[in-house]
Parts: sequence; C-alpha cells; structure tokens
Amino acid sequence: MLTMLRKQAQSTVIQIMVLAIIIVFVFWGVGTNFMNKRNSVAVVNGEDIPVRDFQSSYDRLLENYRQQFGGSIPPAILKKLNLKRQVLGQLIRDELLRQGGRAMGIPVSKLAIQLKIKNMDVFKQNGHFDMKHYRSVLSQNKMTPASFEAGLRHDLLIQRVSDSIREFALVDDNEVQSRLDYAKEEVKLAYVVMKGEDFQDKVEVKDKDLAAWYQKHRDNYRSEPKIRLKYLYFDVDRYMDKIKLADGAVKAQYEAEKAKFRVPEQRHALHIFFKVSKKDSNQVREAEKKKAEAVLKLVRGGMDFAAAARKYSEGPTAATGGDLGFFSRGRMVKSFDDVVFSLKPGEISGVVESPFGYHIIKLVAVRPAFTRSFDQVKGEIAAAMKRRLAKAQAFKRASTAYEDIIRSGSLKKYSQNNKSEKVIETGYFSRSAPPKTIVADPKFLQEAFRLKKGELSSLVETGKGYAILFVDDIQESVVPALKDVRDRVVADYRKEKGVELARQAAESLLKAAREKKGLAAVVSGTARLQESGYLKRSAAGAGIPRQVVVQAFALSLKNPLPREPVAVGNEFYVFQLKARREGAEEINKAQRQQLKAQLLASAQSRLLRDWLVYMQSKSKIWTNEQILQ
Repeated sequence: MLTMLRKQAQSTVIQIMVLAIIIVFVFWGVGTNFMNKRNSVAVVNGEDIPVRDFQSSYDRLLENYRQQFGGSIPPAILKKLNLKRQVLGQLIRDELLRQGGRAMGIPVSKLAIQLKIKNMDVFKQNGHFDMKHYRSVLSQNKMTPASFEAGLRHDLLIQRVSDSIREFALVDDNEVQSRLDYAKEEVKLAYVVMKGEDFQDKVEVKDKDLAAWYQKHRDNYRSEPKIRLKYLYFDVDRYMDKIKLADGAVKAQYEAEKAKFRVPEQRHALHIFFKVSKKDSNQVREAEKKKAEAVLKLVRGGMDFAAAARKYSEGPTAATGGDLGFFSRGRMVKSFDDVVFSLKPGEISGVVESPFGYHIIKLVAVRPAFTRSFDQVKGEIAAAMKRRLAKAQAFKRASTAYEDIIRSGSLKKYSQNNKSEKVIETGYFSRSAPPKTIVADPKFLQEAFRLKKGELSSLVETGKGYAILFVDDIQESVVPALKDVRDRVVADYRKEKGVELARQAAESLLKAAREKKGLAAVVSGTARLQESGYLKRSAAGAGIPRQVVVQAFALSLKNPLPREPVAVGNEFYVFQLKARREGAEEINKAQRQQLKAQLLASAQSRLLRDWLVYMQSKSKIWTNEQILQ
C-alpha cells in the first residue's frame, strides 16, 4: 500500500495491551487448514499471505531498484539483493503486526480511513478532496475504492501497532550524557605509514618468478575482440541543403506551436535558509524556527537582506547573499512557490516552512510572461522543419538501399551496381577504441559488436543519420605472449610485490615496537615517525584514515599498540596511543535535544525489531519455497 501513509498514523496504547499480545501469540492455537497453500506465498499462524500480494510488492520493489540503477540492474547485483526474500520477510512482519493489532484491540475506524483519504494530496483538486478524482486515480491504478480502503485499513493498523510498541522505548538524561562523553573523547597517536609504492624499487624481478606470476594473471592482459566493418551511411546533413520550405510554411508552423514559445512569468528572489530535516525532533525544529523569527525582525528592522543571508543562511546560496536568480512557477517546492508569487517587488515574507526547513524570502523583481515573436524564433523553426524533412529523406534512401542489398544478395554486389553510394571500410578496431567517425556513435557500436562475421545489420539509427553495417571480419580475444606485454607485466608485478614488502615491513616494525615498548625506539631508516593532533571518534584527523581512528579508540595507555597494522589501500599504518582525554567542546540545548531524539529513534527501532523477532520465533510460519526459487 502507499508508503506516503505510513508516517502519519498516531496511536497510544497502555503497556498491558503489549503484554497481552505477547501472551496471546505465545498461546495461540495454529490452524491446520492449508488447502489454499498453492495460492499463498506464506501462512502465518493460519493466515494466508496471497501470491498476488507478494507479486505486487515484489514488482514495486524491483521497479524502485531499477530506477536507482538507471533502468536495469546488473544480474550479479540482483542475485545478491535476493529481493524475493526481502519482500517475503516484510510481508510476514506486516502480518505479525496486523495479528498483534487485532489481539491488542487496536481499532481502525471508517472515520479514520475517510479522514486519511480526504487529506491525501493525490486525491485533491484545487486544494480540496474530489470524489470523482479519487475514483479516477484508483481506476488508473487498477484499484477499486473497496480494495484501496481495505489496504489502507491494514496499513493504518500496522502503523498504529508499530507506534504503540515504540512508545515503550525510553532514553533518559544519563544515557544522553554517556553518549556525549563517548563522542567528546579524543586520542593522540604516534604513527608510521608503510606505502607499497615506496617498496617497488626493492622488488627483484626474476624471469622464472615473473613467468609464473603472468601465468596466474594472464587473463588481465587478454586483448579485446576487434572487428572490421563495411558500411553505408546516410547522413541527415547531406539532405539539408536540398530541402526547400514552401512559402508561409514557417509562419504556419509558428502559429500552430505558438504556445511552445511562451515564456512564463519569472521572479527574482533572495532567501535566508534555516535547515531542518524530517529526522529532527520538534525541539530542534522549534529552535530553528525561533532563529528564523529573530533574523526576520533584523531584516524588517532595516538590516541589509543580502548581508543577513551571508551571515545567517545555512544554504549553499549564503555566499551570494541568498540570491536564487530568476525562476518560474513550479521550480521551487509549493510552499515556497506560493509565497514568492504572492509578494510584490521589495516585499519580505514571514517565516516560510518547507520540507527542507525555514525560509525568509525577499522578492527583488518580476519578469512578466511573454511570447517570443515570430522574428525571434523563425530561424530555429525553419531549421527544425528542414531537419525533420531531411531525416525523412535519409530514412527513405536508407530503406531503399537496404531493400536493394537484400535483392542483390550481398553488399558487395549492391556496391558494384550502385557506384553513387560509397561503401566505407574500416580497419580492425575494438569496442573501447573505435575510429573517431560515426562508428563511435553508441548505437552504431552496439549493433556492430552484436553481429557475427559475414552478417548484415538491419537499419541502424544513429544520432545523425542511418547506417547499414556488414561485419567483414572478427579478430577474437587472445592472451598475448609475455614478451609482448612485458613492460606492463613488470610494472604490475612490482606494484603487487611492493605492497607485500610494505606489509612485511609494517608487521616487523610493530613486532619490534612491542618488544621495545614503543615506536620511537625502533623507527629508523626511511620510516618516518609522525604524530597526530587530538582525534575525535566522529571524524578522522588530517591524514589519518577512519579505519585507524576506529582501532585507536580500542587501545589503552596500558596496551597502546594494535594487534596488527591497519591496511588502507596499498598503505599500512603502525601506530601507538600517546594520549587520551575528554574534549572540551560543549553542545547547546538544541543539539542535546537533537541527540536525545536520535537515541530515542534508535531505541524505538530496536524495540520494534526485537518484538518482531520474538513474535516470529513463537509463531507457526509456512513458506512456499517453490515461489521463492
């Protein structure tokens, strides 16, 4: 069901109810009627989870991932995601929550469902709920009011049960202080870095060892397949000069597309921004709003708006005085947009809330809407019309040529009978290094490397025209002899062995430091002992990787050396804890409240997760493994 509903439901329930649901689950009888298992992906305490629900949830999740990956998911990643198991796990958890809600007696009334639907923006017209629009939206999504409202009831019940369980999570001031003390702690390190690149010159390259190494890594040097093509190309630009537009055609096109040339009203605004997020607590949001109100008094009292933006704004436009430039309606979020387009030049708004935080807005200027004149756009209209007609001619000529090739029996015979069409020939080339001609067009390349030797393509549309391809020959991928790639192999061999030597040097240094009770006593030669400033847990210091910082906080002054060097890429860190202290940085009330809210949210999530794990362990759950294959 719609995710947008999930963050809005509110409910309160007493602790006895939560205890009651645990008792009910522990002692629930389990039905044995599995007659409809074939139509179920799982059965939870006798309740079916239909295959259709599983399929629709799976399709939605798959589509979300596809959008994140730009349209397609690499098969290896898709397998690793194990989406079917993800979906099944969530459906089982939802069913446990629904069953828990029924056992607790948490209601979802018809009125609650009606109010929820009434307040959903997707069903509003001109700011108000519209029944006809409601039914139309559902119909477009292949849903009926009854099925949508049943799903909504389930979602509201799930959310209310989740909220009820979360309400029992507590975070006291001692826990907040403990976390603050933990975060404020700082350490200082002495350290040495062993870099693989510094040891490459020490690597001895013996022919026998190099040959054995190359044999193991030979596929890294395998050449790409190469092809040699013959092709015909019908460039749209060749036909442009032949196109003659009829008198009045451009003007007629302008009149037909006049709306396309209308430039909407634009407004130039400045803003001062106070950032908050959905995760921030009410206390944090209120503190930011009060800051905004205080700055609003300053600018209304005469302070230069741009200067105030540079001083107080938290957004990326602060450096330019909050300047947003000119923009049309719809470019900003609705709450911001509505205010900007209601102001007069020179006016300053009140504090405006948006999903991103709070804004103070000043309207600088208004650029009225206008339609670009015929004289302004006739050139681009004529060019577009000519290109459309030229493209049509190129396509027609390419189609005729393709038919003639088929009738002739081969591209060679066609070229003998049609001297006017030049057959272009390439040398051998790989996909990663095509000739810098039309061959480099992605669509051209894709089709060329799809074909087999002696195969003719169909018509291939490129960015600038149409092509017909013939693969004259293919050079298959081969592993070269060592002598032909020796320089590359030696460089790679030295790099790998240099890393091994760096690791060995770091391990030897750490062992010696343990024996001598410190790094300073054993560092010599090219190794350089360095010292860090004080480092916090939350961030690495200058030149100190996070992996090192994390392990440093696990050390003590009694045992100041790590068990082994820390590898970061091709570098190895050997370090010693030199000092440990409580940082002096203090946080204000708002930051403390924000931390408390974060700790509470984490505690609530753990409580809900633990509840679900416990209930799942006590429930009778059957899953249809055939569907999950």
